Amino acid sequence: MPIPRASKALARFTVLDLTRVRSGPTCVRQLADWGANVIKIETPPGIEESMGGPREGPDFQNLHRNKRSMTLNLKAPEGLAAFKRMAKKADVIVENFRPDVKKRLGIDYKTIAKINPRIVYASISGFGQDGPYANRPGFDQIAQGMGGLMSITGLPGQGPVRVGIPIADLTAGLFAALGILVALLERDKSKKGQHIETSLLQAQIFMLDFQAARYLISGEVAKQAGNNHPTSIPTGVFKTKDGYINIATSGQRIWQRFCETIDAPALLQKPEYKDAPGRSKNRDALNAEIDTYLAGRTSAEWVERFNQAGVPCGPIYAIDQMFADPQVQHLGIAQSVTKKDKTKIRLVGQPVSLSRTPSRLVARPPELGEQTDAVLKEFGFSARDIATLHKANAV
Repeated sequence: MPIPRASKALARFTVLDLTRVRSGPTCVRQLADWGANVIKIETPPGIEESMGGPREGPDFQNLHRNKRSMTLNLKAPEGLAAFKRMAKKADVIVENFRPDVKKRLGIDYKTIAKINPRIVYASISGFGQDGPYANRPGFDQIAQGMGGLMSITGLPGQGPVRVGIPIADLTAGLFAALGILVALLERDKSKKGQHIETSLLQAQIFMLDFQAARYLISGEVAKQAGNNHPTSIPTGVFKTKDGYINIATSGQRIWQRFCETIDAPALLQKPEYKDAPGRSKNRDALNAEIDTYLAGRTSAEWVERFNQAGVPCGPIYAIDQMFADPQVQHLGIAQSVTKKDKTKIRLVGQPVSLSRTPSRLVARPPELGEQTDAVLKEFGFSARDIATLHKANAV
């Protein structure tokens, strides 16, 4: 039976997925969604506690579509030998064990590279593969705190606030996937693989972007600003007749359009608001005045008026409202996949499209070890080899 491929883009690559929880599976999902032959290698039942939520839960279903699953006990000599035999033919290995674990198992990059010098081996950790924190357990919220994000999130004086998604996990996975693709491109020329390393902490620091640059270049330590943009003012959340909207006013010309749209020429005449530094200094007073002008119309009315005037503005949705929005529906990011019982579930598709080799959801998340024997056969294991692995409880 042919392997279902989500795209033709990465169809020539085989990936051995040793990841668990979120950052690693996020990385491998990128490869699977673009057509790589992803083999999720899982521990046989009863050997160790399951990592992550229930298999039928939304989280697992969204992370592991377009993959196949096999079981393999890497602590058993037979299982380790089988993995190394598979690694010899693979293109990519992705893991997010703590750094000491893979060395203890004998599946670290240096060991595998001796078997397959072309292997692209990606490691995701909490804090890095070496250094004083290398063997600490990593967790998204810990990285958000250590990476500076929680100190600039939330209302002024509120105290540290985590972001509502596991942003360190997700971005570490995405950066690892980007590193893998770069290494595969480079391998076309050098014919050699390499080791890719990233961590939740590095990813989180990178995501600070201009806030980090403001410190590195100017020595400015950003603080919590709530819904206010730190540099473009007035930009933030504003109250309307029936709710709240986001408005982004960047630059003097858009400030003028903004005042014209809300019919507030008086704001243009006030010296304290005449330029960006003045509006920044008097931000709270300005925001309070703006709320009085917006109170007479609904959010939908203001969104329409501002966008017609060329002032960036948008509604603030709950998640159900977001998926009901006509533009979101037009983009088709919520996609269906058929489960084993023939019912359909909707998952979040890729946020980028390619004209010739698009990504699709073609395979439901696999059951534990569902394709074990089929995968082993593809890697050249004979019926006798497979029976031996079963007898040794290695799969």
